[in-house]
Amino acid sequence: MAGSTKTKAKKPTVKKPSANKAAEASHNGAAHAFAPEPGDFRRYFDSGHTHESLGITPETLLDMYRNMLLQRRFEERAAQMYGRQKIAGFLHLYIGQEAVSVGSVWGTRPDDPIITAYRDHGLALARGMSPNAGMAELYGKIDGCSRGKGGSMHFFDVDKSFYGGHGIVGGQIPVGVGMAFAMKYKETGGCCLTYFGDGAINQGAFHEAANLASLYKLPVLLIVENNEYAMGTAVHRASAEPDLYKQAYAYDMKGAIVDGMDLFEVYHAMQELADEAREGKPALVEVRTYRYRGHSMSDPQKYRTKEELEAKKDEDPILRVKKYLLDNELATIEKLDDLDESVKAEVMAAVEFAENSPVPEIETMYEDIYTQSDYPFLV
Repeated sequence: MAGSTKTKAKKPTVKKPSANKAAEASHNGAAHAFAPEPGDFRRYFDSGHTHESLGITPETLLDMYRNMLLQRRFEERAAQMYGRQKIAGFLHLYIGQEAVSVGSVWGTRPDDPIITAYRDHGLALARGMSPNAGMAELYGKIDGCSRGKGGSMHFFDVDKSFYGGHGIVGGQIPVGVGMAFAMKYKETGGCCLTYFGDGAINQGAFHEAANLASLYKLPVLLIVENNEYAMGTAVHRASAEPDLYKQAYAYDMKGAIVDGMDLFEVYHAMQELADEAREGKPALVEVRTYRYRGHSMSDPQKYRTKEELEAKKDEDPILRVKKYLLDNELATIEKLDDLDESVKAEVMAAVEFAENSPVPEIETMYEDIYTQSDYPFLV
């Protein structure tokens, strides 16, 4: 048209973000929109429980106290015999952790299987193993619970549903989860109590087993006895997240933290969590406790101060139960002293039993070994 001009509009230039920039923008947007769900965490501290609130009779509480004393005196005498070279190999004492074993065993069923690491004497005695069988095993004698073949780290008593005593760090965790799988498959109604130390939680075996436990909804409690130092390294120096129970979140299972120096807290926690596990809700249970002796008898304990150790003795689980019994007039000091004397006598009798038990005959090394006569690859 005469007298008019037509101008072609230019498209605005838009610079395309690089692939990396686009991914970064997408990531940032997602991050702003993401709100993590809170995990299912339980806390068993300072609950104010009494024996009555937990349904524990005075007689049962005295039985629990006696078993805690039995563990303590057994371990003290074992240390003495080790010093006299009556016991060889490794010796890992349970002194200080007695509320964990007794609270767990009394809070669950007698046929709930227990599997643990090499600090196993306390749990074995709590489950009802004879001190005679335990001490004879430490001596390497034929009357020991593993016929003298296992020693300190491999206590075993199938009649008591106690499945060890395992020397490989973390090696027992998948086995415990496997037992839980078997119980679910057979519909026994049991719950496997699988114990390990804080030093084992960073093993790959724990993470693989925890994943399967949650995936298959198995009746298992993964119980980490956090005594703060593993072999000799403080938890905060070994784990990026020292609150170990939080690792449950990664596997969509409950996490619980328990005062392992308080018998009532452990009892309540294990009773409640085990019943839920039977319904297909496994849990990671961090029990915070403390060992008063070294990792093993050869441990010089240079990683902690004498002042720390002395301060921790105020939390002694046995003294706490003793005080409770006296304060609530459930026992007199004379009765508790008599109880202690009877426990000491029982442990001394176990030492005498171990001394007199025969050394295994050489032929026994070929016994208790799995074999199958028609196995196709045996020559």
